[in-house]
Amino acid sequence: MRMLLAAAVAAVLFAPAAALADYYVYCANNRIEVDSRDPNQMRIARGSGVCQMGPKFGFLSSAQDFARNNFGGAGRPCSCR
Repeated sequence: MRMLLAAAVAAVLFAPAAALADYYVYCANNRIEVDSRDPNQMRIARGSGVCQMGPKFGFLSSAQDFARNNFGGAGRPCSCR
């Protein structure tokens, strides 16, 4: 019984990190991108040509749906102006 409980606790603690990630929709270098980097990390990685295009999402599919429904999807042209 203890082994089963220990296995259950381990499974919860070592759940895939992707399940705990946040996702964002950005306009980066004039293209829509969905990424798990937070806004500060994205600015460091891509420079000043980055702006966040929506809220933070808990699931990749939610961020992709938002990008597709509002901007035509990842890879589509955009502008931070």
